Amino acid sequence: MRHSKKINHLSRKSAHRKAMLSNMATSLILHKRIVTTVAKAKALRTYVEPLITRSKDDTTHSRRMVFSYLQSKEAVNELFREVSQKIANRPGGYTRIIKMGNRIGDNAETCLIELVDYNELLLGSATAAKAETKKRSRRGSGKSKDTAEVKAEKPEVESKPAPAPKPEPEEIEEPVAEITEEKPTSETTDEDEKKAE
Repeated sequence: MRHSKKINHLSRKSAHRKAMLSNMATSLILHKRIVTTVAKAKALRTYVEPLITRSKDDTTHSRRMVFSYLQSKEAVNELFREVSQKIANRPGGYTRIIKMGNRIGDNAETCLIELVDYNELLLGSATAAKAETKKRSRRGSGKSKDTAEVKAEKPEVESKPAPAPKPEPEEIEEPVAEITEEKPTSETTDEDEKKAE
C-alpha cells in the first residue's frame, strides 16, 4: 500500500530522477512545450511550477536558487526575462497537460505539457471573445426619444456599391478608324493599277 506517498519515484534513483526533471524543466522553459509520458509530466509540473513562481521576484538570490535546480544559464535567463513577464498576473497553474493517447512502442500514455501563457491558439480566441463582449447598462442606450423618432421616420436604405463606369463606344471606335484610314483599301489599289497601265 502506498498511503501518504506523494512523490512518484518514476522507477529511478534520486540522482537520476533529479537530473531528468532538471533537463525536462530546461526543455520546457526553452521550447514552451514538450511531449512526454503522463507520469513524467505530473512529476515535472510539481518540479517546475515553484521555479516559475520564484521567477516573479527577479533578485540575485532567486536566480541562484533557480540555477541550482536547472543548471542552465540560458534557461534561467529565459525564465526571468521572458516567461516571468507573461505570467506576472497569474497566481499559479502555469502549465497545462493535454493527453495525446498511447505510444506505439510500449503503449505508454503520452501527453503534451506546455506553458499556459504561450499557447497562441487559445490566447487568440480568448482575446477575441473579450473584444466581442460589450458592457450594457440597465438605464438603456442613453439616446433621447427624439433621435429614435427621426430614425423611425426615415427608413434606412441599404447602400449598394456603384457599378464600374463603362467606356464609351466612341472612344473604342476612334483608334480603329485611324487604323483603317492608314491601310489602303482594295478600291484604291485597283485605281492605281489602271493609272499605271
